[in-house]
Amino acid sequence: MTDTRHPIGSGATYEGSGVSIAAGEAAVDLMKPFTSRTRRPEVVGGIGGFASLFRLPLHRYREPLLASSTDGVGTKCAIAQAMDVHNTIGIDLVAMVVDDLVASGAEPLFLQDYIATGKLDPQRIAAIVSGIADGCVLAGCALVGGETAEHPGLMAPDDYDLAATGVGVVEADEVLGPDRVRAGDVVLGMGSSGLHSNGYSMVRHVLLDIARLRLDGHVEEFGRTLGEELLEPCRIYALDCLALMRETDVHAYAHITGGGLANNLARVIPDGLTAALDRRAWSPLPVFGYIASHGRVARDEMEKAFNMGIGMVAVLPQEDVDRAMAMLTARHVWSVVLGTVENSGDRSERVTLCGDHPRF
Repeated sequence: MTDTRHPIGSGATYEGSGVSIAAGEAAVDLMKPFTSRTRRPEVVGGIGGFASLFRLPLHRYREPLLASSTDGVGTKCAIAQAMDVHNTIGIDLVAMVVDDLVASGAEPLFLQDYIATGKLDPQRIAAIVSGIADGCVLAGCALVGGETAEHPGLMAPDDYDLAATGVGVVEADEVLGPDRVRAGDVVLGMGSSGLHSNGYSMVRHVLLDIARLRLDGHVEEFGRTLGEELLEPCRIYALDCLALMRETDVHAYAHITGGGLANNLARVIPDGLTAALDRRAWSPLPVFGYIASHGRVARDEMEKAFNMGIGMVAVLPQEDVDRAMAMLTARHVWSVVLGTVENSGDRSERVTLCGDHPRF
């Protein structure tokens, strides 16, 4: 009987199955200059170890709580892949994580990313990580490591998905949330840079599938191509929110992501109170009207999927509003009073919206 087995050393290889160790090592080398830009003094060592080390300076705190958040970018990645532009999507990833952290009052300390791809292209991975590093610089946190995974057969060669986990710290008696919110508080909205990183399944369905628009087509309302508008990175509010906390008596923040303004703000409104908002206070950016008109999307549906131009909300006392708005203006963040917190009376909703947006 003939032995048809391959002799040792002449058979299948890991690279033959679609996974390249050499490409992974090359990607790590390309990442190092980007991660070094995000370094904080508390970081111990560099990337490349089995775990990342961060020295928490306990002497600075009375009763520190660690806050953690995990999120991803979602199907906005499909736009980046179609445009072959990969150096901004990492900013979106950081924003989704750190602005959830700061909503509790926590200062973002460090972040770890996870990149899964069908075929590891070191240059593309480095471009993604450069954006993650840019986001970490904007948020004041360190990029201490992560994981790049090659998934041949599970993902197409050019496909990738991103996720990250961030850790922050907040004093136990300074945690923000619904227990601090009072009747008479003002709801202050901070302008978004556009769609941010939510609702892209609807965006792609309406603009690319139904309207059959081209990503490289120029759009007069935007002054740039459709793809460039859709890839506009999220605004990162973390440092702005921390600055407001130092100078004003912020009671709560709400990061406006999936579910829109009403659903996210409702998470910080306690029982017995309602945030009464007026749509006439602001005009959504042109991209929202563009999506609504091309897909004949009802207002309620738009407000469920998108931030409608408000990316972060602060709830604070009336006497601090002027100071807060002046601070945000100085930091180049547009802000507007959206409404007030009231006793709910016979209303069951934690958030109500009245009026119609101007020019929408």
